[in-house]
Amino acid sequence: MKAEDVLDIFQKAGAILKGHFILTSGRHSAVYMQKARVFMYADLTEKLCRALAEKIRVEVSEPVDYIVGPAIGGLIPAYETSRHLHVPVIWVERENKIFKLRRFDIRKGARIVIVEDIVTTGLSVRETVQAMCEAGGNVVAAACIIDRSGGKVDVDVPLLALAEYVLPSYDVDALPPEIAALPVAKLGSRNIS
Repeated sequence: MKAEDVLDIFQKAGAILKGHFILTSGRHSAVYMQKARVFMYADLTEKLCRALAEKIRVEVSEPVDYIVGPAIGGLIPAYETSRHLHVPVIWVERENKIFKLRRFDIRKGARIVIVEDIVTTGLSVRETVQAMCEAGGNVVAAACIIDRSGGKVDVDVPLLALAEYVLPSYDVDALPPEIAALPVAKLGSRNIS
């Protein structure tokens, strides 16, 4: 699947929103990728995750023991990608604001690929890598549907992306006036109480 095919799916689902948004990373952007609008369609999600599974098959040379998704954004793509790879899916979730592997046990050295929806700063992936290493796993790669950093983000392991879609994002102190003048929306799931 080509990057333009991925973006076309997001466009068809009405998942590319324009305005003033606070991203999950805390940065601000004039464009928000609302993946929930894609994930509400099983057929679109299946297409993306089948392509992501194929990318993992091609680029990760040894067998994978688990696909791991960070809750909440990575749960659906991790599940669907694992289905195509025929390996179990597990997930990490926040406990006192720190990702932990709470519901599952893994064998020491288990080969893991983390699957995330959209990566901007890579914080959720890095936190998931740390959680899985603490649980005894061997994280061999991370994969995402869209990399907003254009390949620049460091997630401590190789990052495979179906598409790179570089969109400017800003610290709150550096907002362009045309964005700052718009009402702000925070649609991500991190820090919801």
